[in-house]
Order: sequence, then structure tokens, then C-alpha cells
Amino acid sequence: MKSLLLKDMDRLLAALAENRTLYVPTDGAGGAEYRLYQPGTPLSEALNTNRSAKDFFFPQTENMMRFQMRGKEIRIEEPTRPDEDFVVFGVRACDARSFELLDKVFLSEPVDSYYQNRRAHGVIVTRCCGRPEETCFCTAFGIDPTAPGGDVSTWQDDQRLYLAANTPAGQALLNGVAHLLTDAPETAADDAKAKTRAALANLPIQNLPLDGFGEENLLAIFNDPRWAELSRACLGCGTCTFVCPTCQCYDIKDFDTGHGIQRFRCWDSCMYSEFTRCAHGNPRVSQVERFRQRFMHKLVYFPANNQGDFSCVGCGRCLQKCPVSLNIVKVIKALGGEKA
Repeated sequence: MKSLLLKDMDRLLAALAENRTLYVPTDGAGGAEYRLYQPGTPLSEALNTNRSAKDFFFPQTENMMRFQMRGKEIRIEEPTRPDEDFVVFGVRACDARSFELLDKVFLSEPVDSYYQNRRAHGVIVTRCCGRPEETCFCTAFGIDPTAPGGDVSTWQDDQRLYLAANTPAGQALLNGVAHLLTDAPETAADDAKAKTRAALANLPIQNLPLDGFGEENLLAIFNDPRWAELSRACLGCGTCTFVCPTCQCYDIKDFDTGHGIQRFRCWDSCMYSEFTRCAHGNPRVSQVERFRQRFMHKLVYFPANNQGDFSCVGCGRCLQKCPVSLNIVKVIKALGGEKA
């Protein structure tokens, strides 16, 4: 384990930015967000950014290709793939876990080469949560914020930042700034971890009833009449899906630019009435069906196909951002009791 005096934090960030593009969480007009590091950029003390760090690997809008049509001839031009190495600093344990879930989707066969390319060039530096909030429930999904993962994990006390490499990429990153770091015992961050654990013990929604969401209960949950009441106030605005670190739905659109066809990939939401709309119409015609689809996927369908891993990391963004206070916690509490 390594350590750094907090007064030297900007020196560390500047050194990381010398050979790679560096993104850090900083406060903006609407809250914390990731921005390109510039000398003197202050790190946000907010627990989490408004939007998750998944944008770095699965951006909201992505240029996929361009093609020209001349009669029966079609010429395809692939965009230049991003090849810059970059570092995302300050990622929380919940967002770090979300990358593992997205990997199951985009790195399974057939591999999504756009996502794969970004993952290959990115290095993740995580931060232990010093002050978890009442909307946090990551531990319900087996996430330990005192062991935040990523390529490099960091912890902080009143005077020092402690750093530990978890992967070869993380070790290479620390080797590049070794002149700023000093050796620290493996127990150096124990006090910081203990404070986080004490804060977690006082949070109201850590122990959620997840036992009833097994695949064997799929039909019982799907047909539960309580979906109508749970979804009654849903606006279908999609806010929950756009702040969620694990949502992976997208649409592909072609636009005639006048000089050829441009193909984009852009985020989509199962909460929208036109989501997966086909020539015959939409298979889910009511908001209750769309609401049910979102949470069935996160709590039943995804774990059934991914060794029991739920498609939620308990970051609490949907609790904070939903304009009518609908969220996955209410669904879990209503439907999560054992059914089989």
C-alpha cells in the first residue's frame, strides 16, 4: 500500500494527467459530474456524481459508422476508434461494480467492439465512501464500499490518501507516480474503513428482502397484481434509466446528412412507449407493463441469466432523481419476500 499527503493531491492528479487523459469528479451548477482534469480542478466531496461513470465505456450517443450509397454500391466508413489511454479518478464502489455487470452484456459473444475498445484503454481509480448517504443500499447486493475495487483503490483520512493496486494496469499507474508516494503498512487505511462501516450500519435500507426474486418465482412475480399500484404514479420520463449505472438499452438510428448516412447508437429506455416498437406495434402497450419490465429485468431476468447477479448496484440515484419517488427499493420491499 502507498500513501500521499492530501496537500499533495493536485500534484498527484497533475502527474496522472501527464501521460493519460484524466477525468475527475468536480462540482458543477447541477451537482457533481466527471470533467476533464485541468490543473487546480477541485475534487467534489459529493458521495456520487449525478450520472454514473458508465458514460466512459458506454456513452449516451456514439458514432458507429457512415455510409455512402451510389446506385447499388454501398461504401462503409467506420469512425476512428478512440485510442487514447484515460484514467477515471474517484469512482465509487457501486459504479465500479456496474462495469462488471456491463461487461457481462457487452463482452459476451458477440463482443461489442466499441465498448471493448474503451474498456481496454481505461484505468479506474476508486474511492472508498467516507460518508454514505441514506439513499445508499449497495451492501444489499454484496458490494463492500470499503473495498471499492477498480484498478486502484483509495481510502482517505484527515491527512493522507492511501492507494493500493488491484490489477497490473493499476500497478503500472502507481509506478508512474511512485516519486510522489511513500510506502504504508497494509493496515494504514483500517481506521478509514472502520468509519465507513460504522456509517453503513446506521443506514435505513441496507437489508432488503431479495430471497423471493429467484427464477423459480418468475411467473408469480410477473403476474403479481401489485404492479398496477406500484406503477400508478410513473410518468414514463426515463430519468431512472438515464442515471442508472447498469441500464444498457440502446437504439440505433440512421440520419441522412445530405452527404451520406450517419449511424448513431444512443441510449434508450424501457420506460418509453416506443421502446422496441416494431411494425406490428409495441409489445408493452401500458405504463404498468413497461414499469414491470424494468424491474423484472433487474431483479429476475438478469440474475437468472448471470449466475444470480442482480442488475442493480444500490447507488441510490433513482431514489434521489425520480420526480414522483418511484424506485427499485419500493419494488423490492413489496415483492421481495420468499414465494416458492
